[in-house]
Amino acid sequence: MDSARDDVDQAIAGELQLMDPRVRASRELAGQLLDPQFVEVGGSGRRLTYETMLAELPDHPGSSPSGPRYEPSDMSGVLLAPGLVHLTFETILGERRTRHSSIWRKGDGAAGWRMYYHQATRVPADVEQGSSRTE
Repeated sequence: MDSARDDVDQAIAGELQLMDPRVRASRELAGQLLDPQFVEVGGSGRRLTYETMLAELPDHPGSSPSGPRYEPSDMSGVLLAPGLVHLTFETILGERRTRHSSIWRKGDGAAGWRMYYHQATRVPADVEQGSSRTE
């Protein structure tokens, strides 16, 4: 298998795991998928670090097995450099549609692929899915 494609596929697998309510509710499982230097800029504009995210993730939307689940679409990735993958995709959670960008970094040894950076931007209701309309 092409190593670049394999790296992208592993990052996508990690991204999908982070959408699983069981993983989101578990500090241990989520901690295995987030890089210790993790940073997120959320749709609200808040900046979250590794420790903040692990503390708050169980209370974030999509973390309850009985609640709405993330529905990802148009997920794609590119290998930026050895051990560094950039993913882009959209999700729907309930009535909210969001565009995402994340960077995954491969750790040493058993650490494997971990999310290093994530940004989410809410999509206004009047923008069509998959649209790249610019203002």
